[in-house]
Amino acid sequence: MSYKPKRGTVALEDAEILDHQAFAGQQFVLRVRAPKAARRAVPGMFAHISCDPAVPLRRPLSIMRANASEGWLEFLYKPKGHGLDKLSARRSGDVLSVLAPIGRGFTPEAARPQLLALGGGVGIPPMIFLADQFRARAEFKTLVLMGSEVPFPFELVDSRLDVAGAGPDATRAVALLERWAVPSRLASNAGLPGCYRGYVTELARAWLQTLAPKNRAEVQMLACGPTPMLAAAAKLAREFDLPCQLALEEFMACGIGGCAGCNVLVQTADGPAMKRVCVDGPVFDAREVFPT
Repeated sequence: MSYKPKRGTVALEDAEILDHQAFAGQQFVLRVRAPKAARRAVPGMFAHISCDPAVPLRRPLSIMRANASEGWLEFLYKPKGHGLDKLSARRSGDVLSVLAPIGRGFTPEAARPQLLALGGGVGIPPMIFLADQFRARAEFKTLVLMGSEVPFPFELVDSRLDVAGAGPDATRAVALLERWAVPSRLASNAGLPGCYRGYVTELARAWLQTLAPKNRAEVQMLACGPTPMLAAAAKLAREFDLPCQLALEEFMACGIGGCAGCNVLVQTADGPAMKRVCVDGPVFDAREVFPT
């Protein structure tokens, strides 16, 4: 997967908080008014947010939804650490400094029209955004599989959309995706009701095994989540010979490529190289990040 240089798309905005909701499992959904960023955001990109005047460094958050016509961005996060803990205390009407959208997003291949989107934990947001963006494109079909060890921070419903291989326990789906007619299923090792018992990559394997070779050749995988999950997704993609793109998560200070604090080792055509997750990513080809 190669990219051309892309600059001039990041906006700095004073973003009013429109809504800020707390969910079980110490999870929050934040919506802010950021019209410039909302017009430019694509799935896989993120925002760098000033959480509180008392916290000098910004925090990166993946974009979960962007509405260009209404001018807002939405994020899902867990308040781990001082900065996000301060952010969780902010209320509607407060103003946050938001730098967005940053990075390179997912670029699905037109030759593989079936998108298999895997989200784990706080890696779920880009998959919601992906489903939203591609649901209106008739040439693509999307299946969203999500894994979590805490309750999912969404309205859930019994699904009316069939997902082969999910088994009798996996009955629940995200209501928003159901309204969009995008099939989804949930996976958990925590015994959450209506969920597949196991990891989200195991659920993906179960679905892939139901496909005939011709149908499997139309699949591409896109994933975001913790590093062990991404490694498992890359391994699964190699096993089934699927192209796979991964959105990485990494600590960073500046978020715009200057500090090089988010460097990761990747394998390129010219050999090993250090790449910045913030601007060279966060989306990379899985074979670059996990070559074996």
